[in-house]
Amino acid sequence: MSPFSKSLRLSQRVVAACVRQHSSLTNDLINNMDKKATWDRFYTENSSKTTTFKNFEWFFGFDAIRDFILPLLQTKSNPDTLLQILDMGCGTSALGPCIYKHSPVPVRVTCADISPIAVRLMQEHVRSKAVEPHNLSSQLEFIELDCTQLHKHFGRSSVDLIVDKGTTDALLRSKEGKGKAGLVVKECLKVLRSSGSLLQFSDEDPDARLPWLETEAAADVGLQEVGELRGVVYYCYQVTPRPVVKQ
Repeated sequence: MSPFSKSLRLSQRVVAACVRQHSSLTNDLINNMDKKATWDRFYTENSSKTTTFKNFEWFFGFDAIRDFILPLLQTKSNPDTLLQILDMGCGTSALGPCIYKHSPVPVRVTCADISPIAVRLMQEHVRSKAVEPHNLSSQLEFIELDCTQLHKHFGRSSVDLIVDKGTTDALLRSKEGKGKAGLVVKECLKVLRSSGSLLQFSDEDPDARLPWLETEAAADVGLQEVGELRGVVYYCYQVTPRPVVKQ
């Protein structure tokens, strides 16, 4: 079995487990995770089942990867400006709000998702919970945005860190999503500063993900193992723009 096939089967099991209470959605999520309508339906049905909001975490929550994110922010900090952080494909995850809450350096965290349903749910939740930042200068926002069109919201070379927890995986494992996944990587590199980083958190085996990233991205790619959860090994792929060599 190839690394990609192994990883795909694992992801299908995770999706099926996450949506077992919505069995009619399982097939749609496995095959059409690149579609806005799929996620609108998912978040609508998810929120209609309960009166109490609950974050939906793909793979794992903030605590599992805080040591990958917070030390990196320290290395990029500038006392005169807010670090620009993008939680790409945020859904209703607590990841973005947790970065805002725990970062000791001042940050502007933008949580972006293609689903306006997810964005509205998170806006309402954060207002009701009154999340307070560690650094009083920090800012938090939620926006509807297609991650294949990051340039429509962010200027070129304006973002310090992009966190991708499962978004690229969702695209790669959709029938029509592989081209979109490559476009997302290229968009990330457009909006990242030369000192910036894209962190992809994934369960895809390095034998599959590293060659794909090296093909799609004119960038340097690093790898760290996050750990094992419920029998699945997760990785952090760090993509950093290559310095422009002046002739």
